[in-house]
Amino acid sequence: MNDHLLTLVIVDDEQDFARGLARMVQGRFPDLECLAVPSVDEALEIIKDRTVPVVLSDLRMPGKDGFDLVHSALQIAPQVSIILITAYGSIEKAVQALKNGAYDFVTKPVDHERLFSLIQKALERYHLITENDRLRQKARVCAEHSTMIGESEAVHKLQQALAMVAQNEYTVLVQGESGTGKELAARIIHDLSDRSRHKLVTVNCPAIPDHLLESELFGHTKGAFTGADQERQGLFKAADKGTILLDEIGDISLSIQTKLLRVLQEQEIRPVGSNRSQRVDVRIVASTNQDLGAKIQDGSFREDLYYRLNVLNIHLPPLRERKEDIPLLVHTFLHRVCQEMGIEHRTMSSEALSYLASKEWPGNVRELMNFVRRTVVFSPGQTIDLEQVRSVDQGGLDLGGGGTLKPYKEAKAKVVEDFTRAYVQDVLSRAGGNVSEAARLSGLERVSLQKIMRRLNIHAE
Repeated sequence: MNDHLLTLVIVDDEQDFARGLARMVQGRFPDLECLAVPSVDEALEIIKDRTVPVVLSDLRMPGKDGFDLVHSALQIAPQVSIILITAYGSIEKAVQALKNGAYDFVTKPVDHERLFSLIQKALERYHLITENDRLRQKARVCAEHSTMIGESEAVHKLQQALAMVAQNEYTVLVQGESGTGKELAARIIHDLSDRSRHKLVTVNCPAIPDHLLESELFGHTKGAFTGADQERQGLFKAADKGTILLDEIGDISLSIQTKLLRVLQEQEIRPVGSNRSQRVDVRIVASTNQDLGAKIQDGSFREDLYYRLNVLNIHLPPLRERKEDIPLLVHTFLHRVCQEMGIEHRTMSSEALSYLASKEWPGNVRELMNFVRRTVVFSPGQTIDLEQVRSVDQGGLDLGGGGTLKPYKEAKAKVVEDFTRAYVQDVLSRAGGNVSEAARLSGLERVSLQKIMRRLNIHAE
């Protein structure tokens, strides 16, 4: 199969017309190979054998016609855009062909500039579809593996840095805003290191009260304090020969900082209540979203500890600095969320992806992930479109109504209305605007569906 050269096929039983049209299109689009054939069967053979983004076809031909071409070509290559050429008196049939999957139509005599415009748009559609397919395939790999997701220069540099850092035993300080993936970075460092056969132990420092953190990290002896009715191994010991991640280390107290400094200097821990130290073989990765330099200045973080931690430094870029990664991130999260929910995989329209890529995302990758989760929950169709994304983004599904809490009935009614609108639009789209078919697909009476459409001001077309 020739994937290197894109081919445009012109199908018309009047071969002089087809060849003349091919020469004209070739002149405007020199990167396309334009082939003229007299029959649908010959066109289908080319579509099977080559990469064909666009087909121009006469609607009426002896034997198999434009309707047959639309049906068969889309089964072979769903991404192909079929532009039909029809006489003025056959416009109604051309419209029916659009409902069956044709991309657009032009009438004879052909307006060349309109035709060129349609071909350009069809090519752009093809490139969008193939790029989305590529991203979906890569997203499946990313969703199933511990990896930093992205194709931007910033992410490529980050991936290289993580790989280099993983090949040694020095302490690492991972810095970045909340939601940028600091824990994932630590996981990658561990997985790529010689310690990957052993545990990665993660300690969420702010989540553990200060008076318990020392015991959690270093363990304690029986009777060391009230409630210590048995000896306990600490997390450093649990991570022996592996890696320990001290997440948000900027929040630990000065007293714990002092004890941690001893671990870094001596590779020893002392359980609470014990007078003997224990050797540990642990690689330390620390993370923070805070400015440790400023904390050193105000006296809340030890300078000597900072330099012990900051032997190797990894900085995670915020999402606003790598917006080109958002489409791949969205595809990956869609795959992951659908697996979590046990539902068929969803896709997102190119317009919706562009909208998400234009946003700032102050909560970074974590905020985007949670947004995708909400969008999947409240989008009933297989394809999530721009309107559904905007509905979620603009608070259409915000039960609290922003700063004030809506009454239960009002909040519930709003969610139901948003769901109903999205569902009816999706089922009408699937039915090609045919209300009777939409009613059959949805299990509603035609009259009931029409009432809903009138109430929500939804038009079949």
